[in-house]
Amino acid sequence: MNAFVPAEWSPHSAMWVGFPSHAELWKDDLAEARREVAMLVHALAGPGRERVKLMTATDEAMAAALELLGATAGVEIIAGTFGDIWLRDTGPIFMDPDRAVAFRFNGWGGKYDLPEDHSVPDQIATRAGAALVRQDFVMEGGALDHDGRGTVLTTRKCLLNANRNRHWREGDAERALESAIGARKVLWLNQGLINDHTDGHVDNLARFVGPGVVACPVAFGLGDPNAAAYDAAAETLAGYADADGNRLRVVRIPSPGRLMDDDHRVIPASHMNFLIANGAVIVPTYGDPAGDWAVQALEALFDDRVVIGLPSHALLTGGGSFHCISQQEPA
Repeated sequence: MNAFVPAEWSPHSAMWVGFPSHAELWKDDLAEARREVAMLVHALAGPGRERVKLMTATDEAMAAALELLGATAGVEIIAGTFGDIWLRDTGPIFMDPDRAVAFRFNGWGGKYDLPEDHSVPDQIATRAGAALVRQDFVMEGGALDHDGRGTVLTTRKCLLNANRNRHWREGDAERALESAIGARKVLWLNQGLINDHTDGHVDNLARFVGPGVVACPVAFGLGDPNAAAYDAAAETLAGYADADGNRLRVVRIPSPGRLMDDDHRVIPASHMNFLIANGAVIVPTYGDPAGDWAVQALEALFDDRVVIGLPSHALLTGGGSFHCISQQEPA
């Protein structure tokens, strides 16, 4: 049994991906969001060398997934139930192939508490043949990032938010993570991205990309609304050591810059929501000019994998991107 959550670059036996299934949640973006997921799945099953378990939630979604991906080798299309596709947050975290951990889920602090999301951990663990251990505190998988040696990245804005575990302080969170997933050291950042309904998930801000190496954004262009948060995160990370006592190396990745929705609100677009597969790293892009630069920067960090930029603009209208809709099963 693994004592710690495996690093995402460790070998996987499968990758779970959620397929947009509820038209009322996606509205005019449904068809494009499905096309973006299909492109992701093709990349995962091809250069990503993943066995993909694509989870659908309605008969209509199953038919649409079969039409887009039914002939793709290495892709299993699964009928399940969920409120929405964010399996990183609603699903379990695998410790090893035989054991997964599930937390209480409250719809990101009560914002989007949808039917059936609470049943996702049982569905995934059962299908994977893993024992499920339930923890009695609120947590989402995207709130944490792991180095495979017990070092955990997170943000105070999310993990200590009163809308999750009302009376938690840092020590409470650290003890809970030590007990639940073997965390040896928790590295705290402050803020996440502006208008991120997750209250600042770390997988939009900073990610482990290797032992002792963390990537985080650098502002791109004029008026990047998250510039201060990026610089604060980089400065804080540079002062940290991991659980083994090794000082972190911080690598800056170009952000998408200032992107707005149709209502002229800043959208929480991030190249940090990349997904590390067995043979590839899939990076979300948003039609932003920095997308190619972000891919090139990550290529320098993952010389054992092909780095692929794929569009994720429609997915972002639902609140997340590639890392948010996926969860890996370790080999």
